[in-house]
Amino acid sequence: MDVSNARRRLLTRDDLELRGVNASELRRQVASGELCRVHRGRHLPASQWTAAFTEERHLLRVVAVAENMRGSDAVASYVSAGVVWELPLFRIDPARVHLSGAHTSGLVRGSAGVARHGVEVAERDRTSRFGIPCTTLERTVFDVIRGASDETAIACADAALRRVAWDDERRWYDIDAAEEWRSGLCARIDAASGMRGIRRARRIATLADGRAQLPGESVSRLYLLRLGFDVPALQVVIPGPNDEDYRVDFDLARAWGEFDGVGKYTDPAMMREVGYAALADEKAREDWIRGTTGRTFARWGMVHIPNAATLERRLAAFHVFPTHRW
Repeated sequence: MDVSNARRRLLTRDDLELRGVNASELRRQVASGELCRVHRGRHLPASQWTAAFTEERHLLRVVAVAENMRGSDAVASYVSAGVVWELPLFRIDPARVHLSGAHTSGLVRGSAGVARHGVEVAERDRTSRFGIPCTTLERTVFDVIRGASDETAIACADAALRRVAWDDERRWYDIDAAEEWRSGLCARIDAASGMRGIRRARRIATLADGRAQLPGESVSRLYLLRLGFDVPALQVVIPGPNDEDYRVDFDLARAWGEFDGVGKYTDPAMMREVGYAALADEKAREDWIRGTTGRTFARWGMVHIPNAATLERRLAAFHVFPTHRW
């Protein structure tokens, strides 16, 4: 869901009145759970709210708050700017929309669910994305990787680098563009020496890699390093049959690693969409890679990365161990 989609979904009081929902009926539907009050004057059918991902729910909140902002220099910041930039919220579900600005008191009344940060946001750190005032991508990542957990931070930083450097059409990662953007982020971190979270920010900025396709891949890489693996190469190209190239998520030196997104082979709806032939193709791909490289092929998913220890047990089941244990 993007900002435009979020705007279309949110129902104003005028929208509800056109549907025959007056003030008393609105109160009844909210009380009964048929409608969800996202923010002052903005509602959503409860079924849509329940079905939305964490990032989508928070984006709906951000858009609803932004629609009510008047006479303020505030911009969406921290993870709230993150969802405007379509960055993931890994393992967090923010209850409040974060706004930063020296004069946040200028917000309209009724701003429950809003965290106001009375800090100056320099002009170079301000932008507008799809009409939502927010911090720039660099400033947003800087704020998140200083204040969030390592897992949230690496997922955010990887996704930002992917936005900057990955060409989906050509399936090509522009290393020069990635390093130029990383250099700017690191310069900002160095200039903020002594601030809270700077050590973590420096570590995450160094580790970030936009070749990670999913937050689960980002967190897997973080845990692999904690377990003693060398920094794995990502999205490694392996020549396949008939001039076809295969890509593998992780090169683990003597094994290959693949992170499977939620429901890749077990969700019936997804299997209906892609067809069971896709499963056979994936098996043929894995067999080819194993057979031509002579390496073990380990797979894991979200259920295997609640922590590094669980991932370690999963890899051990494939006889894949950290570098220092080979």
